[in-house]
Amino acid sequence: MTIPYPTTQPTPAIAAVTPPSGASRPRVTFLGTGYLGATYAICYAELGYEVLGYDVDADKIAMLNNGEVPIHEPGLDELLKRNLAAGRLRFSTDMAEVADFGDVHFICVGTPQRADGMGADLSYVEASVTSLAQHLSRKALIVGKSTVPVGTAEWVEQLVSKHTPTDLGVEVAWSPEFLQEGFAVDDVLRPNRIVVGVKSEWANGMLYAAHKGVFDLAATEDREVPLVVTDFATAELVKVAANAFLATKISFINAMAEVCEASGGDVTHLARAIGFDPRIGNRFLQAGLGFGGACLPKDIRAFQARAQELGAGEALRFLHEVDLINLRRRTRVVQLAAELLGRRSGPAGPDLSGTRIAVLGATFKPNTDDVRDAPALNVAALLRKAGADVHVYDPQGMERARAVAPELTYEPGINEAVTDADLVCVLTEWADFRNADPVVLGELAAGRKVVDARNCLDSALWTQAGWEYRGMGRP
Repeated sequence: MTIPYPTTQPTPAIAAVTPPSGASRPRVTFLGTGYLGATYAICYAELGYEVLGYDVDADKIAMLNNGEVPIHEPGLDELLKRNLAAGRLRFSTDMAEVADFGDVHFICVGTPQRADGMGADLSYVEASVTSLAQHLSRKALIVGKSTVPVGTAEWVEQLVSKHTPTDLGVEVAWSPEFLQEGFAVDDVLRPNRIVVGVKSEWANGMLYAAHKGVFDLAATEDREVPLVVTDFATAELVKVAANAFLATKISFINAMAEVCEASGGDVTHLARAIGFDPRIGNRFLQAGLGFGGACLPKDIRAFQARAQELGAGEALRFLHEVDLINLRRRTRVVQLAAELLGRRSGPAGPDLSGTRIAVLGATFKPNTDDVRDAPALNVAALLRKAGADVHVYDPQGMERARAVAPELTYEPGINEAVTDADLVCVLTEWADFRNADPVVLGELAAGRKVVDARNCLDSALWTQAGWEYRGMGRP
């Protein structure tokens, strides 16, 4: 191993390597065309690479080849159509075609929480790597991009060794992703850093060539993209450590919200005041309903599980409390709803039967259609379980929400959801909800009572319009 660890280079200067395919720049493939793989495949074609996306889901591949993005991500539709037309991008269900085409193969499949515990399910990683390895006929670089437990890259190396002839010289590397849903296109094209875990100069050179389009774009925009070259374990830990830190920061301010509710303080003022400290910063200090989605919840649980396996479980015990704080915010919304509706809570929770509640928001955050582990949808289900007649509207997540929670009633717009509602709960901070006219909505609702579970509304404006307003961690 000749790579010095760790290496951080704001302006990379790495020896060029010739792609095994003989192409002038590496031909790249992305295995798995879910949120991660589809976004990367489309954006890398936009950077000028020849790209082939792969998935076992034939319907999804057909959609993509027809210029239809199966997810909602701002800006992605236009890029897909443009790069399909340019001939740089296509999608396939044929692994043999993928193996023959690519020089660098990025593994972008899901790593969900296991059904039998907190750890990550790596079955999709194993299936994709094994299938690819069995079809390879020349040297290639297999790069993990999925979020995985530390130690996975070494295991992938073993899988590759088991299923490919030694003389092919297939290598493995790891390069975690840092996408934020709703901002993913910019996160791929203009990342705030690139991290690579490699074991050889060849792998380092291939990954630099596979990222050169990113560095070239940065140079034209007079920016620098820091490159961290490190070992497998560190590269794997970077993503889960970052997610653990963000989750902790979110739960910290929500814990402060609990204290503010008990003491009469205002968590929005508290967050603003401590956020001026540059050591703390104001990002991720928005108290409210807490985090959800496909990453943070399952990643912090998998991190704890892996640390336990490594004998370092005590080091991450605090993440258990981070998780508990986050989940408590969901039941807190139900409590606030009961208080506003004048319903007492018994040992089994409040009885909300006979009430109609408008739920604004179903996705876990705005600017996405992702409802995986969405706090909004979970709270809607809890309100219905308490007996309420729940009417849901979300600007982008209706179809996916209906598939997950068909027992709820879905409305075509905000006005329809609010009409005749005894209570309105704003559970996702879409701009449509932040900018809604409380006077107009007040004329539609049966009762002017609102729970602002994301602290995103102008409380003074809603109060002036005659609404009884309750925020999270606010007096």
